[in-house]
Amino acid sequence: MRLAERGIPFVVAIVAIAVGYGLSVGLDGYFVYLGMSAVVAGISLLGLGVVTGSAGMISLCQLTFGAVGAWTVSALNEAQAPGGFLTWLALGGLAAGAVGVLVGLPALRLRGINLAVVTLGLAAAADLALVQLQFPGVSAGISVERPEAFSDDRSYFQLAVVVLVLCCLVVYFLRRGRWGSAWQAVAFSERGTAAAGTSVRTSKLTAFAVSATLGGISGGLLTGQVGIAFPASFTAIQSLALYVLAIMSGAHLIDMAVFGAILWVGVPELLKRWGIPQDWGFVVFGVLGVQALASGGNLGTTVRQVWYRRSKKEPAKLDLAAGAGDVEPVSPGPPVLTVRDLSVNFGHVAALSSVDISVPEHGVLGVIGPNGAGKSTLVDAISGFLPNAEGAVELGGRPLTGSPSNRARAGLRRTFQQDRVPPGLTVGAYLKFLARRRLTADEIGDALDFFGCPAARTPLSQVDVGARRLVEVVGHLLVRPRVLLLDEPAAGLPHEEHVAFGERLRQVPARFGVSVLLIEHDLDLVRSVCDTITVLDFGRVLASGPQAEVLADPAVLKAYMGETEML
Repeated sequence: MRLAERGIPFVVAIVAIAVGYGLSVGLDGYFVYLGMSAVVAGISLLGLGVVTGSAGMISLCQLTFGAVGAWTVSALNEAQAPGGFLTWLALGGLAAGAVGVLVGLPALRLRGINLAVVTLGLAAAADLALVQLQFPGVSAGISVERPEAFSDDRSYFQLAVVVLVLCCLVVYFLRRGRWGSAWQAVAFSERGTAAAGTSVRTSKLTAFAVSATLGGISGGLLTGQVGIAFPASFTAIQSLALYVLAIMSGAHLIDMAVFGAILWVGVPELLKRWGIPQDWGFVVFGVLGVQALASGGNLGTTVRQVWYRRSKKEPAKLDLAAGAGDVEPVSPGPPVLTVRDLSVNFGHVAALSSVDISVPEHGVLGVIGPNGAGKSTLVDAISGFLPNAEGAVELGGRPLTGSPSNRARAGLRRTFQQDRVPPGLTVGAYLKFLARRRLTADEIGDALDFFGCPAARTPLSQVDVGARRLVEVVGHLLVRPRVLLLDEPAAGLPHEEHVAFGERLRQVPARFGVSVLLIEHDLDLVRSVCDTITVLDFGRVLASGPQAEVLADPAVLKAYMGETEML
């Protein structure tokens, strides 16, 4: 079955190439030209689908990358560089990819409208520069030489279809791999991505690089189509319109990128036939884009949501009544995670003051305290999200420093109170992304069954919030880290599922070999799971030690639970 599924993209690719061949033979010359323009737009939209649809960043300079590809092909053609057109096309894509990395650097700090302004400014500057400089070979009238076997328009269209199909395959497999999962993750939550041991910087830059490379290839193909490149093909307004079309169509979906390319060519052509200036096509795209943004969706996802509703698929939920049987507990060992004199100040407010905690090997430490006690600040500081934290953190006797992703790779993982699970992935793809290693189907299935989670093939968009929180826990456990920090992992679960989750969590050290620091408000869950407890109050340790002693401490009863809470 899996081999058949893997072969489906190649079957679709062969069919697409066959259809392209049929169109090249059956259509008249003008429509072949329009088809060629749609292919060029399709490759460019694929790139926008990566950086905007998958990675969630705004890029308004896609045709600038196309201009880089066109410039490279034109320059190599003028110089009669060895390798011929196909080699020049590949080099044009690589050159655009390198520029994409440079353009992506601001995205490491900028988001939203600020990034949009930067990329649109780049597109406008490139537009002005191209008008002044012109493309290589223009002044001498040197036309780009197509490959000898594809010198006429029909055969060149066939070549372009093959290039489009290859680009679609590359994007398909990248999106199903680690890069694609990282793009989805960084779009949904940068903090969640870093906590998974994945570099946010690398994820963003690879998205820009792939997008720009595809843009460069589209620009090179366009140059081969028209012979001589002109600045009018790569204007800033066209980049903006292409972005709007990508948002409207849902270009992160490969089929919708192709559909968007058909609209890119078809709408202006229809306006032309109706005697309306073609520039009104930009207005049409703008209206469609505003509608898509206002509705919070796009054509591609809408079609798929309708399909899911017609299939009557119910959201996947937890089944904590299922799962594996008990595992023999192991005795807690010496401290594996040690925090000494940890302090965090926000201005004049001391969020944490000289906090000391120890998580025992193969044990579960509970951290409790009232709202505002500093529990989440403690987790953020330990996991590296608060660079202003002072104090020492050691994991396995070694200092734990550096970025959150570095700490995650060193063996410290964490979950979040908020939903940080990207809905664009399946359960299995998300687990593989978190694990950062090859997982067998049996490993995934056993871990999911143990916590009663939905099956690996279930789309996370069809999983309720409570189940997604536990899928996040399962993914981090499959990494087999030294310590897992759980920040209220059972939030949103009914009380009976809290209890069932506690039974599973109690077995985690023995089953997965992972020590746990648990932050939780549900005292029933804390009592059933934790060997030792630390109580925080106003950023300070109020009490710490074995569960029974801490919960019986008069200071804890008075300051946190109330004097009648434990009666």
